[in-house]
Amino acid sequence: MNSGFRSRLTALVRKEFRQLVRDASNMAIGIALPIVLILIFGYGLSLDVKNAPIAIVMEDSSPTAQEAVAGFSLSPSFAPLPVASMHDAEILMRERRVDAIVRIPATFSRDVAAGTAAVQIIVHGAEANRATIILNYAGGALQQWNARRAERLGSAARADAIPANGAVSIEQRMWYNSANTSTWYLVPGLIVLIMTLVGAFLTALVMAREWERGTLEALFVTPVRPVEILLAKVIPYFCVGMMGLFLCLAAARFLFKVPMQGSLLVIIFASMLYLIVALGMGLLISSATKNQFLASQLALVSSFMPSLMLSGFLFDLRNVPVAVQVVGRILPATYFMELVKTLFLAGNVWPLILRNCAILAAYAVLLLSIARAVTRKRLD
Repeated sequence: MNSGFRSRLTALVRKEFRQLVRDASNMAIGIALPIVLILIFGYGLSLDVKNAPIAIVMEDSSPTAQEAVAGFSLSPSFAPLPVASMHDAEILMRERRVDAIVRIPATFSRDVAAGTAAVQIIVHGAEANRATIILNYAGGALQQWNARRAERLGSAARADAIPANGAVSIEQRMWYNSANTSTWYLVPGLIVLIMTLVGAFLTALVMAREWERGTLEALFVTPVRPVEILLAKVIPYFCVGMMGLFLCLAAARFLFKVPMQGSLLVIIFASMLYLIVALGMGLLISSATKNQFLASQLALVSSFMPSLMLSGFLFDLRNVPVAVQVVGRILPATYFMELVKTLFLAGNVWPLILRNCAILAAYAVLLLSIARAVTRKRLD
């Protein structure tokens, strides 16, 4: 690196930092918006179900039936409402005052003794994901009662630890999310959104603004080279992106108690790689459009929205049609999303780490090379 290159780059970077600090909108997008996103997604958005109203229809008032539904009252997932009949429960369901109906039939206690008992669970299916979660939670509450009952009967029977009436005790364990909360799933994904926001969206706007104001035209008559201009643009927003990363890491650890099973250094290295990818995307968009409005729309459609919807942030890509999976697999955000969630919740899975880091590095080289090629010291 010769002295001329170093002095020109230093001067340009100093100018960009001053401009970044002076422009309140840049700081709002780069620092304030990530904080807002952390709070909204961490505290406001949840894929869990809490206090779901359910109607309990007790056609059998025996102690066995009462014990079977006791778990619903004790669970924070449900707000049980005793109802006299199925007719009343159906009215509540139609009026959307309850999300589900749990019906204990009149022959329940007798059927339990015979080993043929059944409980009817009816769920409002307008919101498919919520309905599935409620159904699983309700089944789990009844399963826990059945397991406790089987353990008691098995102990009383003293039949070599085999429960009576053929009941089987089930031991449940959840790997990689022992708290069973969607916060552990969502908060690591915020790193991807914030890296995309700062890297692609903000950089695209800033470069396009320079084109509109004629600042880049003024730079073109100086001895600076296109690569020096691009580096001067990348370095300040790389620093802003890393500040967003550390905010996310601090929030994950201290606000939301998300475990970090993998290496912190690997998380930082992978985030740096993806931030370079996002910066390259933003530079490419702004260099190709040279217009703030068009650059913002293109950055939103091609980077931030796909990162939110198609990267695996909100739902598993394996559950969507093949065509959507193909689009998702083209996005670099998908590989970083998979990588950061694995590092947080599962640990250092090195085959996945090496593969996804290599893909991100290839994207970084490709996008920066194209951005360099389209940024030339001439006016078209």
